[in-house]
Amino acid sequence: MNVLHDNMKLVCLDGATLYQVQPTLDARWETLSALCDCTVWERTAPGELVARLKGAQMALTNKTVIDAAAIAQLPDLKYIGVLATGYNVVDIEAAKVAGITVTNIPAYSTASVAQHAIALLLAIVNRVETYASAVSRGEWTESLDFTFRIQDWHELAGKTFGVVGFGNTGQATAAIAAALGMRIAVYTSKNQAELPEGYVKVDLDTLFAESDVVSLHCPLTSETAGLVDARRLGMMKPTAILINTGRGPLVNARDLAEALVEGRIYAAGVDVLDNEPPHFDNPLLAAPRCYITPHIAWSSAEARERLLGIAVENIKAYLGGNPINIVS
Repeated sequence: MNVLHDNMKLVCLDGATLYQVQPTLDARWETLSALCDCTVWERTAPGELVARLKGAQMALTNKTVIDAAAIAQLPDLKYIGVLATGYNVVDIEAAKVAGITVTNIPAYSTASVAQHAIALLLAIVNRVETYASAVSRGEWTESLDFTFRIQDWHELAGKTFGVVGFGNTGQATAAIAAALGMRIAVYTSKNQAELPEGYVKVDLDTLFAESDVVSLHCPLTSETAGLVDARRLGMMKPTAILINTGRGPLVNARDLAEALVEGRIYAAGVDVLDNEPPHFDNPLLAAPRCYITPHIAWSSAEARERLLGIAVENIKAYLGGNPINIVS
């Protein structure tokens, strides 16, 4: 059954996640406006949600939660498009009961996240910030030698790169690490025969104990929450580096901060924290050798453009009566 586009109202609840909304609407939102009556809000507070979606048949959300209580008050709502791969912001069971189609955006940021994970690693081992800052301060100018050394930096070739989770992003990140000459150890449900040549499947404790770098790419579930705790950090080499571009709660922040303070691991590069924006007292903010970026790994210009493009295709397919990327 086809849906009449002219009668469809679409509300995007948190457009600022992707592109500018205020003071003027970014032109890229016009691709949605061409499909139906479209309103884009910069952000939506919980108390504003129901009022903004009243009378709307379709909603787009990135981080704005649409729970069962909200769904019960929105009888006109028939479609929710999540502007991300993870869709835990929507009560899927309540949506099913209400006959609401829920879609997501799969695999749009694989290359971006993989690149950022390796960028965090290179920032740590190559000490780019340390040296660039020193040069800006004039320390190289005052040096007697053509090579100005402050600290050693290290090659990654020959080191072991441990990948926890081997979906699209884990595979892409491992491929870059392998291109740098690193040995790849993988914790995955896949069989050894399904892994690329030279990659070795290992159990989780072995991966933490033997890897020079551990990179997290697994989903956040009740089983993986707190996966990296004091016990597993204690298994790691004192020279090891932890990279987390997955989800903040995969790591116990206090345990990681203590491991860094005590020198039980060398460094950490994280793009995600358990609360975002972080609370002022998050122990990782003051931890030594902890390189933190503000949840930007997914958000390259190319990835955001790709995300919006897929969102448009999702809506077109729904309006055409053949929805795609359904998670409900």
